Amino acid sequence: MEDEATSRDHVGSLERGLVVMEILARHPAGMTLTEMAEEAGLTRAGARRFLLTLAAAGYATQSGRLFSLSPRLLTVARTWLSGASLWTFATPIMREVAGRFDEACNAAVLSGEDVVYVARIPGRRILSVALDVGTRLPAHCTSMGRVLLAGLGKDELKSFLGEAKIERRTPKTIASRAALGKAIDKAKADGFSIVDEELELGLRSIAVPIRDRAGRTVAAINVSTQSARFSVEAMEREILPALTSAKQRIEEFFFV
Repeated sequence: MEDEATSRDHVGSLERGLVVMEILARHPAGMTLTEMAEEAGLTRAGARRFLLTLAAAGYATQSGRLFSLSPRLLTVARTWLSGASLWTFATPIMREVAGRFDEACNAAVLSGEDVVYVARIPGRRILSVALDVGTRLPAHCTSMGRVLLAGLGKDELKSFLGEAKIERRTPKTIASRAALGKAIDKAKADGFSIVDEELELGLRSIAVPIRDRAGRTVAAINVSTQSARFSVEAMEREILPALTSAKQRIEEFFFV
């Protein structure tokens, strides 16, 4: 009787959908519909329904023929995020950076047009922007957003620049798509980005990318500070070397 009750309560389509998500997780570079059908043991029509459903719900993205998981899972699973192994072990490194400058050190991933905070070490000084794990901020006017956008492929970046909502948050916000493209190109060439009061007046931040073994940008870390505390030049001179060292330690621990 217990087995029959369990069988009645078992949702087979949900189970197959979770299997599809697990398979996508094992293929971060993306999969075609045919590849998914073969690996999941589904018909092409069945694989197509699962993939398009995941994409419509925001849990997967489609780029041409390739489907891949979306960072939305990170936002939904906030409890998992706080205990995820990468950030569990990266947090002490970030804490060292935060303690050295008495400023906040944060980590984020790209999710659509936003960055999503996945780890945060608060600074001693209070900022008016309320931040926590799971917080979403627009990518176009944040330092972590700029380096994450710099890690996109050419077509993905072109799509972002053509379709993203570019809001002027302060008088200093870069609101021109052409100028934003140049700022992202500069972040890619420099290997870091400094955003000066574009998200909020009085707030500056500097970020560097976290890359995996294949050289793909998978996250970013930054230090945010009040503009009265550090000039742009001082951030590059003093904070950038510490962030770069932290980035290298995180990458070496997890990806080398």
